[in-house]
Formats: sequence, structure tokens, C-alpha cells
Amino acid sequence: MGFQADFTTLGYEERNGVAYVTLNRPERHNAFNSLMQRELHALWRGLRRHDDVRCIVLTGAGDKAFCTGIDRMEQMGGETDDSTDNDIVGSGGQTPFMFNDPGDYIGPKSCDLWKPVIAAVNGMACGGAFYMLGEVEFIIAAEHATFFDPHVTYGMTAAYEPIHMAGIMPFPEIMRLSLLGNHERMSAARAHEIGMVSEIAPAGELLDRATWAAEAIASAPPLAIQGTVRAIWGAREHGQREAVRLGYAYVAMGTSQDSIAEGQRAFESGQRIEWRLR
Repeated sequence: MGFQADFTTLGYEERNGVAYVTLNRPERHNAFNSLMQRELHALWRGLRRHDDVRCIVLTGAGDKAFCTGIDRMEQMGGETDDSTDNDIVGSGGQTPFMFNDPGDYIGPKSCDLWKPVIAAVNGMACGGAFYMLGEVEFIIAAEHATFFDPHVTYGMTAAYEPIHMAGIMPFPEIMRLSLLGNHERMSAARAHEIGMVSEIAPAGELLDRATWAAEAIASAPPLAIQGTVRAIWGAREHGQREAVRLGYAYVAMGTSQDSIAEGQRAFESGQRIEWRLR
């Protein structure tokens, strides 16, 4: 069976080895309900074996929001429909030892996808959006993008989301963002200053910038790209010394004679890439 990309809450298209995934609930500022959680899980898992796709760009519909986290209207006892999964939304049967975490469904790494994902943040990104942003390779943001976490404002502990982001934000910055809740939003410019965002783009150029990077990544041998992704994430997960010890395994798994031969042919051809300075 081929890759299935028939989704209700997600937009999906492919071009030149790149998949474009759009969180598509603009009427809810692209907040994720239980259906989007299931569809993201199916998408990330399905892309693992879909060789036509070598890199993914993740964005949100419209220009107001990338994602504003979980859909509280569904989660907090509001309106539901036939698509609602009560095993995800409902609290029945859950205890402190058996908890349904949305992060189990919506983050690419949590779904064991090790193809690179670039986030193109096109507006507000808050709360549960960090489940996804904390598991992408890098973020490109529109100039008007903002980042915040409203948990404490609404009487909830901010835990999973800032933990996901702690690896890409300095400690004082993720602490400030988490503790100030709705009282402050981090601008794209500030996010770029602290290294959380790799590039800022005018809103009309956001997807073009993400496409340029994604197609460049997709042009490389995929096994080498995936090995590189896994190795660098290993440094975040295990610490530097343990990751270095695992480096040989990542090199062995992420390198093949075919990819080396492909690289050598490119080198011997004398053709040079027209690189861009950032």
C-alpha cells in the first residue's frame, strides 16, 4: 500500500522530495483536537517508509497562528463530534500512572520519524505548539511570529512544553517564557537573538525560505541526512561524551557505499554548489 495523505485537519502536498504539512484549523488558530493528534501520528509514522519524501516543512494555515496548542473547547468538556477520540480527550480510566500525553501523537521524533523537519512559523506559536517545535531540526519564523506559554495564567503547570523547548532555548529564556504566561510574548526577533529561530523572513517569503532549505537538504543522500539527524539528536538526549561514543554506530548506519559513490561523483564532476551566505 502506498503512502496515504487524505487528512481532514492537515494540508499535505509534495514537491521535489519535500513534503509540505499544514496544520489546517485556522478557525481555531490551528489548535489541535483529538483528530489532528491522530492524523499527525499517522502522518509522521507513514512518512518513515515513504522514500519520495526526504525533508518536511511544517507550517500553519493562514497568517495569524502556527498553532495555539490543544483545543481547549474539546479537551475541557466543550463541543465534540464524531471525530472526537474519548480515549485521548476523556479522563475516564486515567490515573497519575496512566496519562494520555498529546506529545505521544504529534511530535515527529516521538513518532520515530528521523527525516528532517523544518518549522515555518507563520504567526502565534504557544503552549502545545512546543510539542512540535521542540522536535523539529530548525525554525524559520515570519517577522510577525510570536511565542508564549499560557499554562500558568490558567492555573496549570507548564511542564512538557518547556521541557521540549529546553534543548533549544537558554534556561533563563524558557523559564521567563513559562513563568510570565500571557503577560509577555517573545518576538521573532528575540527568538532569533537567542538562537531558537535560525532565520526571520517577511511573511510573504516564509515558505520560499523554508523551501530553499528543504530542497537543499533533500538533494543530499537520504541515509547520510538521517544519520546526521539521529547523531545530533543523540547529543541532546545523551550528553556529549555518551553521544561521541555512539558516533561510530551512527556513522556506520548512516553511511553506505552507494551514497559515498554518489558524493564522489558529485565531487569529481567539478560542479560546485552556488552557496548562500546567511
